Amino acid sequence: MTGSWRRYPKLWARLLRLCYAHEPRVTVAALALRLLGLVTIPATAVLLRLAVDASARGASAHGAARGAVLAAVAVAVAYTANNAVERMAWMYTMHLTDRVGLLTLEPEIVRDVCGIETMDHLERTDFLDRVTVLRNSAWEVMFSAWAAVDGVFNVARLAVVLALLGTVSPYLLLLLVFAAVPLWFDARGRRVVMSTETDTAEDMRVQRHLFALATKAAPGKEIRVTGAGPRLARRQQRAWRDAHQRRYRAELAGAMWRAGGWAVFTLGFACALALVVTRASRGQGSIGDVVLSITVATNLRNAVQQAVGSSTEAARVGRKAGHYLWLGGYMAQERTQEKGNRPAPSTLRDGISLSHVTYRYPGTDRDAVEDVSVHLPAGSVVAVVGEYGSGKSTLVKLLCKFHRPTAGALLVDGTDLAAIEAESWWAAMAVAFQDFGRYRTVFREVVGLGDLARIEDTQRVTEALAAADGVALLDRLPRGLDTPLGRDLGGVELSEGQWQKTALARACMRVEPLLFVLDEPTASLDAPSEQAIFEHYMARARSLATRTGAITVIISHRFSTLAGADLILVLEKGRLIQVGTHDELVAVGGTYAELHSLSARAYTLSSPA
Repeated sequence: MTGSWRRYPKLWARLLRLCYAHEPRVTVAALALRLLGLVTIPATAVLLRLAVDASARGASAHGAARGAVLAAVAVAVAYTANNAVERMAWMYTMHLTDRVGLLTLEPEIVRDVCGIETMDHLERTDFLDRVTVLRNSAWEVMFSAWAAVDGVFNVARLAVVLALLGTVSPYLLLLLVFAAVPLWFDARGRRVVMSTETDTAEDMRVQRHLFALATKAAPGKEIRVTGAGPRLARRQQRAWRDAHQRRYRAELAGAMWRAGGWAVFTLGFACALALVVTRASRGQGSIGDVVLSITVATNLRNAVQQAVGSSTEAARVGRKAGHYLWLGGYMAQERTQEKGNRPAPSTLRDGISLSHVTYRYPGTDRDAVEDVSVHLPAGSVVAVVGEYGSGKSTLVKLLCKFHRPTAGALLVDGTDLAAIEAESWWAAMAVAFQDFGRYRTVFREVVGLGDLARIEDTQRVTEALAAADGVALLDRLPRGLDTPLGRDLGGVELSEGQWQKTALARACMRVEPLLFVLDEPTASLDAPSEQAIFEHYMARARSLATRTGAITVIISHRFSTLAGADLILVLEKGRLIQVGTHDELVAVGGTYAELHSLSARAYTLSSPA
């Protein structure tokens, strides 16, 4: 199990407090019913003994027959009450689990994942494995607390049942030893299953990805043309089979451990019944004692089974709680990291300086950005170029404070970016990334998300659309800004270029950012649209420069759009190999000149005659 067991009681106590905070009466009722359940089965056994003994004395004892009838009625009432108590306790538990698990814990998990300052965790397989297990599992995390409560009450019921057996013969208390064996064997089996589930999480994530890829419309076209469907199906089947076989073997091993435990208990159970019958035949007990012993011993078996079942269920859902605890531990570790507390400046006066900045992704053996030193002047337009894998996007992520440099520092007007509060820095940015979000909501919100304070400002949303050359798109939507998007959710589907224009419009929502990032912002647009948008953004960059000293950073594979940049950074395998203006870099030759020449020839060949 991930994490220490000592952390679980604190988690369960917190979850139960959440239940009480949201539903105090239901929580108290669920606990009270469990307390009542401790006495209903023992009461049934005791009353049954009274009824049998009264019946046996019926001919010789005055009023014994009447007592037997009353005891029999009480047995029926106690048995019925036990069933009602169990059903009501389960109903209340399910209500609390749904209410708190889905409405409180699930949003909390999402906030935790999104609230981590950097994005390193989203590129760590151990983190993704646990998030995969936690996906849609908030209900089970919440239920783990009630499963633990049931485990405690089942152990208490075992104690009451054994105390009753002790009134017949102290030797029957030895059944406690036999009752503990299935619990120990079951724990051994669970450990095998839990370890295998975590080990196979990556295979499960792969097969889910392949299944989603094969059943969605966007990749479906290419899959059909290439005939890749059977191959993807085989890969999905192989990933599922590998995970399933390992999990099946683990479940089989766990079942064998449980079977061994129950075999030991069955042997002890048979010996106990033989002892009681022998005592009664020798006159050392009444017929009622035999009936009580059989009833209690049978219920002891049920109590042990419930204890094992609740233990197994607690462990099953506890696996999810374990991953939840791991996530909480990761969050706690992140909170210990030194965070910035200074606000972002209102304007840039000097600019941003990178001093020997290096960054390596977790789990890799090569620096994605290596020893980069450069000054980005305030008010400048900076282009970042290089081949795929050269470190362009990673450099931009460092500027955006999505990663902490492995070495070196980024200085904003002389202040270390690490000392600036992340939320404040992000609020001073406007971005359009190549892997932009496709939000399935109404069109107004898809654009307005770029500035939450103005998400309902129709004029601002419309102006942002105009800046991204998206007015024609708005005119084609059946309900204008209130049109829902996403065919899979009953809305309108946009083309790739139209989705990109919504991303560009989001980037225009903030009026005066300090850092304006365009990472391949027009990759899905045609050449005329691309040219028009770049001309507009260059004009916007110059306007921002005069007002706030904003720096505009552009990544683009089309070099013709970058000639007007004030500064061009050329990256190769993570290292900064050239810095200068377009004219300077073309004049000196080298990598930039070669890439520019290749881009110009490719653009000429792709342009219509």
